[in-house]
Amino acid sequence: MTRLPIDDALPDLIAALRRAGRAVLQAPPGAGKTTRVPLAMLEARLTPGRILMLEPRRLAARAAAARMAETLGEEPGQTVGYRIRGESRVSKATRIEVVTEGILTRMIQSDPDLPGIGAVIFDEFHERSLNADLGLALCLEIAGALRDDLMLLAMSATLDANPVADLMQAPIVTSEGRSFPVETRWLPAPLPRGARWEAAMADLIVQAATETKGGILAFLPGEGEIRRVQAALSGRLPADCVIRPLFGAMPFEAQRAAIRPETGGARKVVLSTSIAETSLTIEDIRVVVDAGRARRARFDPGSGMSRLVTEKVTRAEATQRSGRAGRVAPGTAYRLWTKGEEGALSPYPPAEIETADLAPLALELALWGADPQALPFLTPPNPGVFTESRALLRLLGALDKSDRITDHGRLLARLPLHPRLAHMLAISGPEAANLASLLSERDPLTGSSTDLSLRLEAIRDPKRFAQTHAAALNRSAVDRIRSEAQRLGRIVKTQNADHSAAEQAALAYPDRIGLRRKGDAPRFQLSGGKGAVMDAADTLAGQRLIVVTDTDGDPREARIRQAIPIAESALRALFSDQLGWVEICEWSRRDRRVTARRQERLGAIALDDRVWSDAPPETIARAMLDGVRELGLMPSDAARRFIARVQIGRQAGLNLPDMSDSALIETAEDWLLPFLGGVRSADDWKRFDLLPALRAQLDWGQMQALDEVAPSQFTTPLGRQIPIDYSGEHPEIALRLQEMFGQRSHPMVGSTPLKVTLLSPAQRPVQTTMDLPGFWDGSYAEVRKEMRARYPRHPWPEDPREADPTLRAKPRGT
Repeated sequence: MTRLPIDDALPDLIAALRRAGRAVLQAPPGAGKTTRVPLAMLEARLTPGRILMLEPRRLAARAAAARMAETLGEEPGQTVGYRIRGESRVSKATRIEVVTEGILTRMIQSDPDLPGIGAVIFDEFHERSLNADLGLALCLEIAGALRDDLMLLAMSATLDANPVADLMQAPIVTSEGRSFPVETRWLPAPLPRGARWEAAMADLIVQAATETKGGILAFLPGEGEIRRVQAALSGRLPADCVIRPLFGAMPFEAQRAAIRPETGGARKVVLSTSIAETSLTIEDIRVVVDAGRARRARFDPGSGMSRLVTEKVTRAEATQRSGRAGRVAPGTAYRLWTKGEEGALSPYPPAEIETADLAPLALELALWGADPQALPFLTPPNPGVFTESRALLRLLGALDKSDRITDHGRLLARLPLHPRLAHMLAISGPEAANLASLLSERDPLTGSSTDLSLRLEAIRDPKRFAQTHAAALNRSAVDRIRSEAQRLGRIVKTQNADHSAAEQAALAYPDRIGLRRKGDAPRFQLSGGKGAVMDAADTLAGQRLIVVTDTDGDPREARIRQAIPIAESALRALFSDQLGWVEICEWSRRDRRVTARRQERLGAIALDDRVWSDAPPETIARAMLDGVRELGLMPSDAARRFIARVQIGRQAGLNLPDMSDSALIETAEDWLLPFLGGVRSADDWKRFDLLPALRAQLDWGQMQALDEVAPSQFTTPLGRQIPIDYSGEHPEIALRLQEMFGQRSHPMVGSTPLKVTLLSPAQRPVQTTMDLPGFWDGSYAEVRKEMRARYPRHPWPEDPREADPTLRAKPRGT
């Protein structure tokens, strides 16, 4: 065998595993760890059981098994075998089994002590897939509780090994690797705004083919981009170049053609997804062209599940990709971005557990019977996102009210689908396989109505659909959907439930049943509580009830991308146990009044809505409190004066309630509620007198103390009582000047002088004073002179102290 860099590290690795039963292996891409380490462990007889190696991708699993089997002079399925979704090559003789990550989870859930398995290897652990994180956490718990002989090895190309080594309590073994220098070439200037990057990528590949020699590996995010760049390269490459696409959904033979060397001196140009970053060795590559984009699984609020989204690569990914050019000789790496733009790239990709939909993880943990904090996760799941995932599982019937798994949940966990789609398939049977497969894939129909029925029509008969519809149909996606639907139809055991496509969609999306709101615009209230809007020209815009299966994810009001109409009778049949009458009495901001209605609800939507004519008065009053909080307090002048008196009393040390605006609003339920009978609108509230409710907060003793410290009225020399205003800096009264005749001292409240505003007969202020005797002795003479001329029929005595108070004018002629 050709010697590989990993071979120098194998003795230390075998010794560490023999000593500790665990290890973390750091080895750069191309060191040979994937194909050498399992064979070395087998040869060293570290365990009598099988060696299980996890690969994040199906292509890498098959390729690794085939390469190890070839090394032994065998075919896959003998000493070395593999198991991936829909395909298995193992036998009784198999000692090394390469599997994709989800298969390990199923094995553990079926037999927690992993009978017959002696070692588990987590290859490419630096990719931090959700299944790898879960698999390691479960294996660590198994090793600690059930199988202290279970050997565990995590292998990584770029991961900082210390955190995972600490988690595993394992030694680190490092392989330095071997690589040749790689020259990096960046774009001289950023791509123009709005430029089609796929066309620019094709130009860069042509440039690389012209300037260099050897095989070219171009990194693109997905199949669609690969197809478009391949088309853009047509007729532009040198005659000796052979284009080889490479992506996960390809037939295996086509994948193998991209991996093995070309014959006859042809120059290979591989257009690949990130699958070629670390997991695969592609012969004869001397040049890398990197588009700078990667697909990642992220939770998509639009679909309610994880979706693959296209993002910029990280610096770690770009370094790994460039390294592919230096495996066999000095190489060159072209990057579709400038050197200046590189500084803005993130250093490492996020762990999938930080960004993906956690509903599948929540289901697995419920099946395992553990909360996430009880398991040794390298990155614990976000508690808030995990709680939302559990809520969805309860809605699907997979968890009970105590978040324990139900029998239905156990069934869903066995199906290779998101819990939403597994629930739909389990209830509707094989007939729902087309829809389950469709909703798992990207939309195969572009430039068309949101109607999901069109997509199903295209899947059932793509040739006829292409003849009768103008919408662009992705035939490759349709073929994948049809193939996966056939596989799902064989897996599910439920009998067909004779559900329509709309009913099937409602089972998967019970939180996305949309009821059209009133008005001309097609806006919908969703059963989960959110809102969604549809283009007014869409064929579904006039439907009363729809099931929304995809949106743009806008958290405020999402735009609908896929939906299907559904009959109310179908909803009532499907969700009869979830329908219920709700009595709603609430303050309406729009109507500015209390509305009382009885609604038959499915989640947040009302299938039937009636006036609640006999709503209890107390219920109406409680709803009106919300109106009060919105409208604010509207005290009359008398109420304002009372509030001011109470605040004065509090300042004087009296034990009185806080009557600041904020305190009154906060405690309104305690003091105001009993007085709100008959008040149910903004107009009613404007007419409402707060004073009785405010006064009721004080008992007899408090009122007596308040009257002593801050009396409500002043008794004039005529014996008339006028209100004292405490709202200003000083307590204040206003009255006719003639009514104060005979008053020798200044009016007081306790030890505080009143601010007195003396009015003319026409009720206009003529003097404001806090020293009435001083006014009599001083400026009164000037006021008397002016007022006698203006109001001759009213008395203006020279000595007001000796005059009788009056509000009357002199009789005419006197």
